[in-house]
Amino acid sequence: MTSDHNLTLYTKLAGFRLVVLANRFGCDSGFSRELHDRLIEGLEAAIARTLVIMELERNRLVGDDEFIAYRLQGETEIFGRFTINLLDDLEIDDDTREYRINGGNWINA
Repeated sequence: MTSDHNLTLYTKLAGFRLVVLANRFGCDSGFSRELHDRLIEGLEAAIARTLVIMELERNRLVGDDEFIAYRLQGETEIFGRFTINLLDDLEIDDDTREYRINGGNWINA
């Protein structure tokens, strides 16, 4: 990833985080608020990782440190596999048309 790409990614992630924060206020259930909170946490983690990558890129430009290049490669690989999980466990019973989340109570679909 290049520095320009990371700056664009950072801007998009931060903007999306603001949209999710604003939408959280319209949530009408605890479940919906929890999903928004998880998404916000995931976006904050992605933003933090992007900032680390950008800092490593700046440090690499200043000096020829082999450790910085190695760490930058590792951070970039980790970020490439980054995911945000909103639900831990979703069970669906097709016979009764019910579902439950994280081992909670069954809910009619």
